[in-house]
Amino acid sequence: MSNFGVTDLRLVNPYDVAFREARSAVGASAVMESARVFDTVAEAVAGCSLVVGTSGGDRREMTLPLYRLETGARLMREQAGPAALLFGSEKSGLTNDDLSHCQWVMQIPTRAEHRSMNLGQSVAVCLYELIRDEQMAAQPVQGKKPAEAVLVEELRERLAEALRLSGYYDHSATSGSERRLRELIHRMNLGEKDAVVWLGILRQILWKLNQG
Repeated sequence: MSNFGVTDLRLVNPYDVAFREARSAVGASAVMESARVFDTVAEAVAGCSLVVGTSGGDRREMTLPLYRLETGARLMREQAGPAALLFGSEKSGLTNDDLSHCQWVMQIPTRAEHRSMNLGQSVAVCLYELIRDEQMAAQPVQGKKPAEAVLVEELRERLAEALRLSGYYDHSATSGSERRLRELIHRMNLGEKDAVVWLGILRQILWKLNQG
């Protein structure tokens, strides 16, 4: 991360022993010393208007758009607002719940016979691709400001509540239902202003439903 000028490291439930050793190692970088730890992915990406996952793409059915690294990196550079690049563990990668926080997924084009990569190498390859076109990266980005992750999550909660109250699904709805709602909202590609309007609409609907 430091090699490529990326300094905001956010970790979700890291393996504490290895994390402590890395932080206390002689010559530990400022990136590790300033790293922040969170309990959930939702907390880690709060404040980000774009969340992009990474995957080998061969372990599960992918419901999100899956782009080769060069395409995904270009799309990230074209977005306004703070962005998060999400990596899973070397052993299992990102879970379906982790991926539900993402707008799309990037894949490093490795050969089919050997898709697995060391986590550090994967991070380096992805960050290099993000910054290698300096001219494109320096261009001002125009267009709507995407809704931040915390706004998307509030929208999902309000929508889920409205669906429960209306009888669309009952209180036994699983976490999978919540994940599908989050993915649906991401596919809408809402701007910040549109998301605020939809929140206002849902609040009014919920008020009416609760009155009944």
